[in-house]
Amino acid sequence: MAEYTILHNPRCSKSRQTLAILEKHTDDIEVFLYLEKDLTTKFIKNILKVLKLDARDILRKNEQDFKHNNLSNKDLSEDDLISAMLNYPKIIERPIVIKGSQGIIGRPPENVLELF
Repeated sequence: MAEYTILHNPRCSKSRQTLAILEKHTDDIEVFLYLEKDLTTKFIKNILKVLKLDARDILRKNEQDFKHNNLSNKDLSEDDLISAMLNYPKIIERPIVIKGSQGIIGRPPENVLELF
């Protein structure tokens, strides 16, 4: 298992910039293309635990899937939001970098430097 894992979307400039910063500091990186892989509830819950955030904290509120599915509804539970992430992974904030029990959201990309 790699020391660093990045949830990466190659079409996202912030994700590409974060990956470039990682690559300048280490070659021990797993690039996880989360839009192409099947996510699991356990995987998302682990990311939330490492980030010390709630599901709502890592939602991309300007995505069409967020808006069309009324995910701004405050009555939705944590499990409801995680289920939405499984069905619509584009709504997950990116990039997310995990190193062991630490994690960051790479917005701005320089946030990843906190993990070195």
